[in-house]
Amino acid sequence: MVVLRIRNAHKRKYALICLCIVGFLMYRYLRMPAGGRRMSRKVGLSANSSQLTLEGEAFQILGGSIHYFRVPRAYWRDRLMKMKACGINTLTTYVPWNLHQPERGVFNFHIQLDLEAYINLAAELGLWVILRPGPYISSELDLGGLPSWLLRDESMRLRTTYPGFTEAVNTFFDKLIPKVVPLQFKKGGPIIAVQVENEYGSFAKDEGYMPFIKEPNSPTMVMDYWTGWDLYVLKESSLFAVNMLNLLSDTVSTVREILRRGMSFNLYMFHGGSSFGFMSGALGHPSYKSLVSSYDYDAPLTEAGEYTPKYHLLRDLFSRYNRGESFPDMPALRNKEAYEPAIMYQHLSLWDALSFTERPFKSVRPVNMENLPVNNGNGQSYGYTLYETTITSGGLLRSGGNVRDRALVFVDRRYIGLFKRQSVELAVPDGKGWEKGVVFINGLNLGRYWSIGPQQTLYLPGPFLNSGINQLIVFEELEGDYKVHFEYTPDLGMAADIQ
Repeated sequence: MVVLRIRNAHKRKYALICLCIVGFLMYRYLRMPAGGRRMSRKVGLSANSSQLTLEGEAFQILGGSIHYFRVPRAYWRDRLMKMKACGINTLTTYVPWNLHQPERGVFNFHIQLDLEAYINLAAELGLWVILRPGPYISSELDLGGLPSWLLRDESMRLRTTYPGFTEAVNTFFDKLIPKVVPLQFKKGGPIIAVQVENEYGSFAKDEGYMPFIKEPNSPTMVMDYWTGWDLYVLKESSLFAVNMLNLLSDTVSTVREILRRGMSFNLYMFHGGSSFGFMSGALGHPSYKSLVSSYDYDAPLTEAGEYTPKYHLLRDLFSRYNRGESFPDMPALRNKEAYEPAIMYQHLSLWDALSFTERPFKSVRPVNMENLPVNNGNGQSYGYTLYETTITSGGLLRSGGNVRDRALVFVDRRYIGLFKRQSVELAVPDGKGWEKGVVFINGLNLGRYWSIGPQQTLYLPGPFLNSGINQLIVFEELEGDYKVHFEYTPDLGMAADIQ
């Protein structure tokens, strides 16, 4: 038997050290926002006949939606801090399957798509999280956030129990779920609820699908109060489109009534951001309407993260309903810059640009882009596809109703017109200046532009710029004026209220 004898002086020294360590740990723990405290919890978000409870205590969700994939990562903290300063206690976000798994077997949860970092940041700032992983999320994304390579299966039935679909969902969730499980409330994380699927029944109505996708015994409550709506193109003859927004007074009065009744809510969107690149989808019913790149949504924070009158009125409303807890200070706004116009001194024709693309693929008949033998057998998800054939005699050219959006037609490399969706006759647009295309800054796709509107400007985030020389590339489909202008104020077109 070994006996260790410690002198009283040493005992006091060791006790003091232990006390300091414990005190430091308690200080760090108490300074940490409630959502960021990592400790085992027993009772998560629950519902009884009258209210929600969290850890057994009454809890009211004051939620706001901000999508990490629509906001430059460098701005995540700024946007979440502004939401926290408004009095919101819960962040909600979708998880876009198509961005996280661009090809079968290829997954991306890094940099802009680092979901774990985003959720941990929310916890650090004292926000709870409601996660909406789909697999179908809608969110005005192309194919509702489903990956386009699913369509390579000619028998595919999306959002059903069709094995080809459920197996693909399981593969994605096998990668996603291990990343978010440690972030659940009961494991000390900020995730208090998870929504399964989204807007099911808008298309596809398989009664066996919802039991498959549902996770038993998990909270499913998510409420969307639209702060506005997305912008879309009504028709090509229109000079503006309708922004289906909630009038400012209606928004505040409705939220006030929700609070008065003690109900939980989620503001969709609190900050919309941008659908960069080719992310924007389209509305299919009752008629086709393509969506613009801006996801401003008439939200409390603008596309550029600036405060609106709606923000200030909501903050004032929430502060009056807040139970004695003061809100954080509103973060300062970031500086904006309107640079001198950029002159385009060099250009390539479409035909010259072909030398920078992959070798052509030959087929007996036209192949839809999802089934092209590119991207490791996953097809093409976005962008443009050039189809070429040889004709030996004149005649009438018809699309046969097979064009899903627009098709420019060239004969011997000379533009003669275009086919539009649901049109079989050629049309020739009459436009001057920038007509239609996409803009790249330093290799990053800012989004699409179209002279018919409603959106006439694209948002350029500061983190996309280099210090010094920046490369600006415009892919113009028809005719450009060789000058790009920069503005302080966005132009998203005219808006009207739809009841």
